[in-house]
Amino acid sequence: MGRVRTFASVAAGCAVVLLFAGACTSARDWRSASSEPVGLAPDPLAEREALVQVYAARTWGWRGWFGVHTWVAVKPSNASAYKVYEVIGWRLRSGQSVVSVSERHPDARWFGNFPELIADKRGRGVDGIIERIENAVAAYPYASSYSAWPGPNSNTFTAWVLRAVPELRAELPPTAIGKDYLGERIVSSAPSGSGHQFSLLGLFGIAASGVEGLELNVLGLTFGINPFDPSLKLPLIGRLGPERQVDRAVAAQ
Repeated sequence: MGRVRTFASVAAGCAVVLLFAGACTSARDWRSASSEPVGLAPDPLAEREALVQVYAARTWGWRGWFGVHTWVAVKPSNASAYKVYEVIGWRLRSGQSVVSVSERHPDARWFGNFPELIADKRGRGVDGIIERIENAVAAYPYASSYSAWPGPNSNTFTAWVLRAVPELRAELPPTAIGKDYLGERIVSSAPSGSGHQFSLLGLFGIAASGVEGLELNVLGLTFGINPFDPSLKLPLIGRLGPERQVDRAVAAQ
């Protein structure tokens, strides 16, 4: 009985903390949260070569304690603006597809939260990659559905796109809940498009690749280790290790 009371006390304490955090976060006005760019994306008028970037940022409100929102930005050769592809769940309320295509700053803060650059490829061969990204966006199978947990959500979408372009070698953060959601499939490549993954509805699974290393998914939460980009992966905390090195080179095609 003592252990039961202790567990109940801890659970109640965690619930109070989460409710308090949610109340505090909700007090902030999402409409006034900053969406200013942070300087991670080149000026498209100055950078004439083709460019693809992938970003992640903590989500709005209390959900940001657990997960991130991810998106993909492209700029074909000589284009004067970026095109950003992402999934936004609340678009369903007005009967729209959850897939949003917009011209915005790719490195803009996500409701005040600083974005992290996950992948950056530019130069020769990238226009072909952009075409394949656009085809993957058009073929996304969950455009009319959304679930923050375990998916499909914005991270499910980004992982879907990345599987179509493994040259990006993009390693999504362990806090990208939904990246492991495969729908009715149980076997695929890892979210980066390399290696292999086994997943049951995004709730339980394992992935191994030369990009992600080894990841274990338990109830949508990722635990893992990556010997190729030395780091430890934990739920809530995210990636622990030296600063991520983003490779900008891509093989010409």
